Amino acid sequence: MEIRPIKTEADYEATLKEIEGLMFAEAGSSEGDRLDVLVTLVEAYEREHYPIDFPDPVEAIKFRMEQQGLTIDDLVPVIGRKNRVYEILARKRPLTLRMIEGLHETFSIPAESLLKHSSQRGGHAA
Repeated sequence: MEIRPIKTEADYEATLKEIEGLMFAEAGSSEGDRLDVLVTLVEAYEREHYPIDFPDPVEAIKFRMEQQGLTIDDLVPVIGRKNRVYEILARKRPLTLRMIEGLHETFSIPAESLLKHSSQRGGHAA
């Protein structure tokens, strides 16, 4: 079983094509083993070259609001007064740790999405 690392986009495309031909290989067969190894290589290549990033915190909040039919009033107990909710949604005010915890616990918004904003701002915050 000769397998080479995926180093280029051409290698990646060729490996995807080969995987397509092996999709119905029986588990435990030599073709099935080859499929497993190739899929692992593709996953590693994609993780490096096509990373999936978490959404920005405001987009995550708006998505959850749309998904659950939430209003500004629903966010008030977690974020604070209405004007503060509007400031957050307009990106005029950053989320605090307390807000992030509340949004995560109350509305099940992934903490990674909510924290992304804070870590990206780094030294740029005033």
